[in-house]
Amino acid sequence: MNRLAPAGEGRWELPRHAHLVVSERLERGLLTIYDCAAAQQPPTATLLGTLERVDADAETRPNPTGRVVSLREPATLVATGADRYAIESG
Repeated sequence: MNRLAPAGEGRWELPRHAHLVVSERLERGLLTIYDCAAAQQPPTATLLGTLERVDADAETRPNPTGRVVSLREPATLVATGADRYAIESG
């Protein structure tokens, strides 16, 4: 499932208050992306892979299975390789 707005080849727009749950216990990892943590809506996208880096203003908190990343500015999710992603500012 991926309902993120495309921003070019291998790039997707993330809203200012996007909330990512990064599960790192799985072999390939799992990214679950929500438009906003407060919205109480289903995820906007669920992707197999790992989050390599976050280059945008965000709060990162550890959790038992990985981490939670809460964005503080609009950003772009970028595919950096097979099942590898990064978050860039803007």
